Amino acid sequence: MEAEDVLMEGFLKIFIKISEFKEDGSLEGWMRKIMVNECLMILRKRKIEWSNSEEVLQISEPSQIMEQMSADEIQVLISKLPDGFRTVFNLYAIEGYSHGEIAEKLGISEGTSKSQLSRARVYLQQKINANES
Repeated sequence: MEAEDVLMEGFLKIFIKISEFKEDGSLEGWMRKIMVNECLMILRKRKIEWSNSEEVLQISEPSQIMEQMSADEIQVLISKLPDGFRTVFNLYAIEGYSHGEIAEKLGISEGTSKSQLSRARVYLQQKINANES
């Protein structure tokens, strides 16, 4: 239900602000930015618990099973990430934001963004490795 609400609010903003679209970039990119910002506003309202650890964990290279997984299987694993991990992972790995941009958008430190991404990767790798067994 919450996802549908965010989607509706995002499209409403797009329709209201369509006159502000400058044809410098793609319409798709402009729309994506509005949708991402709308999602971030909802996450801020929910006050996601962020890990304050500045440590960055290292992980090994992706296993062969990762190469054999379908996009749907990977998406299911990503959807099971804790909220903070998933938010940073999606913004960094899928949307292409830098840690500085993520920190600014979410009101966290750059180190926290890096830590959340690292922990998300470790979590995903553990789940993938569990599927290998």
